[in-house]
Amino acid sequence: MAKVTVTRCDDSTFDVVVEDAAMTSHTVTVDPSYAARIAGAAVPVEVLVRRSFDFLLEREPNTAILRRFDLSVIGRYFPEYERVIQGVLP
Repeated sequence: MAKVTVTRCDDSTFDVVVEDAAMTSHTVTVDPSYAARIAGAAVPVEVLVRRSFDFLLEREPNTAILRRFDLSVIGRYFPEYERVIQGVLP
C-alpha cells in the first residue's frame, strides 16, 4: 500500500508525496469553495486531498497521476469521483 503525505503550502495549495514502488511528488490546488461544496466545512482540506489520492491510487499507479493539477479536474477523468469521495469522508 502506498504511503501518501500531504503538506499544506498555503490556503489552496498542497504538496503531496506518494511513496510506492516509485516515489512521486504532486502539487495540488483546491479552490476553497469547491472543497466546501464536496467535503463540507467540517472536513479539513488536507483530509480531502488525502482521500482523493486514495481514490486515484485505487484506479491508477502514482506514476500516472498528474504532477500538477487542481482537485476539481479529477471528475473529468473519473466522473464518479465526487459521489465516491463524499461517501468516504468523515
